[in-house]
Amino acid sequence: MNKLVCRCGAPCPNLDLFRTRNVATSPKRLASLPSLAHLRVLAAVAQHGSATRAAAALFRAQSAVTRSIREIEQALGEPLLERRATGMVPTAVGRAVLDRNARVFGELEDLASWCAAGQPRARTAVVPTVPSYLLNTRRLQLLVALARHRHMPTAAHALGISQPAVSAAIRILESGAGFPLFDRTTSGLQPTEAGEQFVLQVRRALNELRHIPDDIAAVKGSIRGQVVVGGLPFARTRILPEAVARVSRSHPGVRVVTDESAYEILAADLRAGDVDFIFGGLRAADMASGFRSERLMSEAMVVLARSDHPLAASRGLALARLGRQQWILPRAHTPARTILDDVFARARVRTPEPAVETADLAMIRGLLLRTDMLAILPAQQLHYECQTGSLAVLDIALPGTERDIGLTLRTTGEPSPAARTLIEAIRGVVAEMAAAAT
Repeated sequence: MNKLVCRCGAPCPNLDLFRTRNVATSPKRLASLPSLAHLRVLAAVAQHGSATRAAAALFRAQSAVTRSIREIEQALGEPLLERRATGMVPTAVGRAVLDRNARVFGELEDLASWCAAGQPRARTAVVPTVPSYLLNTRRLQLLVALARHRHMPTAAHALGISQPAVSAAIRILESGAGFPLFDRTTSGLQPTEAGEQFVLQVRRALNELRHIPDDIAAVKGSIRGQVVVGGLPFARTRILPEAVARVSRSHPGVRVVTDESAYEILAADLRAGDVDFIFGGLRAADMASGFRSERLMSEAMVVLARSDHPLAASRGLALARLGRQQWILPRAHTPARTILDDVFARARVRTPEPAVETADLAMIRGLLLRTDMLAILPAQQLHYECQTGSLAVLDIALPGTERDIGLTLRTTGEPSPAARTLIEAIRGVVAEMAAAAT
């Protein structure tokens, strides 16, 4: 089977594809996502300017088209099309829905093309833009839920439906795709390699779909909805809390969820749309992996110790003098550890054997306050401890440890209004910090 390629042109890795908070597939949301079938009709009417011409293009009865428009407007609670003597045109809310709808169907079109490319020519002589088996919102949600649970009875119970209903949905999807999505084993269902790629694209489409109500609210002047932020260690101490506090005060309808997982896991969830953006240290490879990065600031590393450490009052320290100290270092093979290894190598000093390897700030803080250990990390990560004087920055230069800090987003797709609002708040906090430092 061909490797699925993202709309950005980058191949999609399989790392932790099913580790997801499943915003679009929880039981409470199963019935709340808009109907893909109705949205396709809406797009056709907007394109052709009338229900009659849309019906002809879709090979549907005009009454069915009219009913679909009525039902999607009722479901979203807003008129989406304005009826004029010359035809139908989208309202302001309708244009917002259609903009998001284009991204939803773009993901599904890519998926349909990928599936068709792997099939015999006889099967793919005529391939609909988005075939009907992909136009059932609930069916796609069931697929993602099953990929998460990997056990049909558990998925059925979690979604409050019968096991035969889940089984039937998967059969339809496998028949339409033309290949099995799961291997049936004694330990449960295991996604096939092609199934993993299939579900990844479905997750992206559903995550775009879930933003439609929030897009509508934004048109009406209200910012609301859930934002999932991948918070790397640098971001979680000062900048992100302040930005979240500002958004919560000005937009109480916004709910922020933070994910403190390792970068590789956050990147996989960002690629699937389960994470809206990542804030923290930027990775050089992001541009080649379907992500775009926005640098907001740079931060050098410092050596931290408790304020009454024997070395706290020393001036002009050198790395060679610190070789016998006990160290708390980042884990091996992480970007931060690589930077430190380079620093010691340039100073012609062997990197010390760490007494503790951790990136957990609570652990680092506790050890620094209770022992004579030293730690190397950006001062921002323990800003408040340094500000109150419980920790001290040792007087030692660490050239070459500057690291770019910023936002990582998917190259394609558009963040939700709530995500954009939080991103603007983060930019504002960083700008104020830079102004205060000058």
